[in-house]
Parts: sequence; C-alpha cells; structure tokens
Amino acid sequence: MAFKIEERFEVQAPVERVWKYLIDPARVVQCLPGAELLESQDEHTFLGAIKVKVGPLSMSYKGHATFTEVNEQTHQVRMVGEAREVGGSGSTKVNMLSTVSPLPGGGSEVVVNAEIDLVGKIVQFGRGMIEEVSRQMFRQFSTCVSQQLEAADETQPAESSAPPETKAVSAAPLAFHALWAIIARFFKRLFGKDNEVKS
Repeated sequence: MAFKIEERFEVQAPVERVWKYLIDPARVVQCLPGAELLESQDEHTFLGAIKVKVGPLSMSYKGHATFTEVNEQTHQVRMVGEAREVGGSGSTKVNMLSTVSPLPGGGSEVVVNAEIDLVGKIVQFGRGMIEEVSRQMFRQFSTCVSQQLEAADETQPAESSAPPETKAVSAAPLAFHALWAIIARFFKRLFGKDNEVKS
C-alpha cells in the first residue's frame, strides 16, 4: 500500500534553530513515541527501531534512514528510510522531504512531503484509516517539536540525565479519532453544507 502525506506546521522559533533540530536524529526521535535511535553509522546514516500497537496488533520495526540531501541554503532535507518488521513479514519504505521557511513574525514554517509504502498485516486496516492515523501521529510530533523549540533555551546543555523509556506508541486512541474523522467527512459529503449538525 503506497500513499502520500503533505503536512505543515508553524513554530515560534527562528529558522536556524528549527533547521538544526530537524537534522539532528537524536533530538527528533524524542518526539516520536515508541521510536529509538540505535546507532549512528555516519553523519548521514542512522539505525533505529519503532514499536507500534494498533488495536490487538503489536509490531516492532527495525531499519535505517539516510539523509540523501541536506541543503543549508534552502533549509531542505530529504530522508530515505527502510524498515522491516521484527519477527514478521511486514516492511515499510519512506521518502520524506522537509523544508523550513521563515515567517514574517520571526517564526518558522515546516512543510513535510512524504511518500510511504507499507507491506504486511498493518494494511488490513485500510488506506483511509492508515492515512488518518498517520496525520494524527504527525500532529503529535509537530506539537512536541513546537513545545521543545519554543521553550528551548540556547544556553541549556543538550545532554539529558537519562533517555526516556521506549514505549510502544498506541494507535488505539488515534484510530478512534481517525475513524471519527472519516465518518464525519462521509456525512458532510452525504448531506452537504446546508444540513450541518448542530453542536
């Protein structure tokens, strides 16, 4: 199953700070629930793992990601990743382009375009559900990034006392929100704007 995602979010932090954050896997992984950075092979290639729980299904993936393009002038970074399900036949491939642009008020806008290809038992949930869950997870990620960067003090040391425990990201509540969003869109198309549901 192949699909595309385009997301954008704003951060009240200067471009350079946001840019340096996005090209630092050790910091990015802190905003990815269930993710773990296992090893840095070089400055552009990294090994990692992620645990995902969708309903009754629990899956773990291990793989590698490579920065194939890092443009300091345009603040664009392209990442290509591939992972396989641990103890299963599933796999995923990701091609993601992220761009950081300045906003008039001094903040930054991050635009992410991703092409994702999934294989394995996770596809049984269907394209609509998976796309919506992906959007919900991205919103969690962008909220975490915004909170970290907007509260960041440049004088604060980057090191932390202990890495957080890696817990599986549970997509159950995400799946509920995703299902509700799909149903809501269906009824909007069915009844049209003239028959809106009263809140």
